[in-house]
Amino acid sequence: MLDLPKFISQHVTGRSEPLFKPDLERFNAELAASIDGRSVLVIGGAGTIGASFVKAILKFRPARLYVIDINENGLTELVRDLRSSLGFNIPPVFLTYPIDFGDAVFEKILRREGPFEIVANFAAHKHVRSEKDHYSIEAMLINNVFKAKHLLDLLAANKPERFFCVSTDKAAKPVNVMGASKKLMEQMLLSYASEIPVTTARFANVSFSNGSLLAGFLERLMKRQPLSAPKDVQRYFLSPEESGQLCLLACVLGKSGEVFFPKLDARHDLRRFSDIGTALLETLGFQADICGSEQEAREKAALITADSKFWPVFYFASDTSGEKAREEFFTEKETLDLERFAALGVVKPSAQHSDGVTLSHPVTISQMLLELKAVLAEEDVNKDDLVTVLQRLVPDFQHIETGKGLDSKM
Repeated sequence: MLDLPKFISQHVTGRSEPLFKPDLERFNAELAASIDGRSVLVIGGAGTIGASFVKAILKFRPARLYVIDINENGLTELVRDLRSSLGFNIPPVFLTYPIDFGDAVFEKILRREGPFEIVANFAAHKHVRSEKDHYSIEAMLINNVFKAKHLLDLLAANKPERFFCVSTDKAAKPVNVMGASKKLMEQMLLSYASEIPVTTARFANVSFSNGSLLAGFLERLMKRQPLSAPKDVQRYFLSPEESGQLCLLACVLGKSGEVFFPKLDARHDLRRFSDIGTALLETLGFQADICGSEQEAREKAALITADSKFWPVFYFASDTSGEKAREEFFTEKETLDLERFAALGVVKPSAQHSDGVTLSHPVTISQMLLELKAVLAEEDVNKDDLVTVLQRLVPDFQHIETGKGLDSKM
């Protein structure tokens, strides 16, 4: 049986201890003072990062915990996982609901069960493959931007002590629509920073997170299918445990308007997907059988038996839209605080006027979103139209378009 946490530690993150352990120990008393006895609402809590945040916060003693997610099966597994484990302080009031946070029934929960002192939102379209056309882009923008804004408007009636909304490393110098949508979300959050204590975090890849390429490796192995991965793409990785800890620290200890990111080093922390795939096979007792095409890999996979010692893989040069060779967490234009935490960096909020005008754009966030909504409402809108308006609203957005998408890959 694969010891996944051990594999992640040895072959993905390269860390024997969680990255944020020193900060968690140093600020333990402050975290406890801000969490114990509070009511907590987690949106998107069935996903890998949201569930990891739930586990991180249950190391403390909240009085109530509500978890919302559209994934009913994911919520069921979260409950089973927590109640089957040691070390979590599950409060007497612990409720999960398979609800879209944009629905009216969610508003009813906020009104009747609130106020919540801590609110964390992990509901997001997170995949670059979700920019395949104008339909998928519209759904992404509604979820990542417009629903997040609606949530903040709802919370304005009963303001939480802490509000966190997850971002992505792809928001720094975005080259894909997902990253641009999250950068726009960050700008929108900043426009509320004087009213509600808001923070966010830009992420590295979360190892074996739901729907990720690494999680896909495990699915391919169970189905006796070949592994497939880019050989030239490097990424930073966190363990699932670290992802929840990062969000907890950012949510509870951050100052309003701050963007958090993990302090990782390009010389030591970047990993190639292909190298991880090969290491996974070796850990399971296989050797990677390098194939020259998808078809060759599929044909060899059909011949796998219980005695096979080789596993077909297809490692290719990345050629799909919106892919960087490696990710970044901040830009040279942003002001950083690298001293406050041992393993966390902070992007300090940009100067902002009271009407929501940012220095990076001459109009208010509300005007920007109205412009975007108007384009989405056009009957004949296409992907190019949406990329163009996003480039106007997010000045750093330099879209990489190759005409090829991830849905064309194994």
